[in-house]
Amino acid sequence: MTAKRAVNESAPLVLIVEQDQSTREMYAEFLAFSGFRVDLAEYADEAVEKARTLRPSIITTSIGLQKGDDGCALCERLKSDDTTRAIPVLVVTAWAMGGHVERAKRAGCDAVLLKPCAPTTLVAEIRKHLER
Repeated sequence: MTAKRAVNESAPLVLIVEQDQSTREMYAEFLAFSGFRVDLAEYADEAVEKARTLRPSIITTSIGLQKGDDGCALCERLKSDDTTRAIPVLVVTAWAMGGHVERAKRAGCDAVLLKPCAPTTLVAEIRKHLER
């Protein structure tokens, strides 16, 4: 991540789980610029480990992850673990057809945003969930 803005260590931590490097970096830079601390994961197993150890304030994930579980299965894992159950999970996906949005909601995600998702929209949704 190459965001230039210094972030307060007490700022909310967002864990971005996304297989596409460009998308991951774009959201990370915008979130850091918006005052959030950011950590990144490319795969579900990595995301679960980081969620358990870092205890992020919120997690965003794509459905289309590779090398293991997809984003819906990741959400199910997070929501079934006492350590990570309370962390809001936002799904950011281009998979709007074929029942993927409904599957994400059944998996326990807190919101579904469809790609292309403007970074400003993502920030607004994150803030909404953090205010709850």
